Amino acid sequence: MAEEKKPKNQVNIELPEELAEGTYSNLAIISHSHSEFVVDFIRMMPNVPKAKVKSRIVLTPIHAKRLLKALNDNVVKFEAQYGKITGPSDQGLPTMNFNTPKAQA
Repeated sequence: MAEEKKPKNQVNIELPEELAEGTYSNLAIISHSHSEFVVDFIRMMPNVPKAKVKSRIVLTPIHAKRLLKALNDNVVKFEAQYGKITGPSDQGLPTMNFNTPKAQA
């Protein structure tokens, strides 16, 4: 019986069922120190004055740079397949205008 060879550098990754659906975020805040980057993923909801951090990821600087490269590569691939992503990307924080009426009691 021939021994099955695994490719070098193969990583076996498990996705637990409770994480498989993901967590929706429409805002991210990034901060850093000399030794780490902290990315807080936030969900803002219409007519709710307080937003909550839904997930926090802490990265080393080298992993932050790898993430930046991976995101850039994926945006390039996405745009090649679906067209250019448009929006006010150079104007600071986006407005979170949900176009919903104000809640009344």
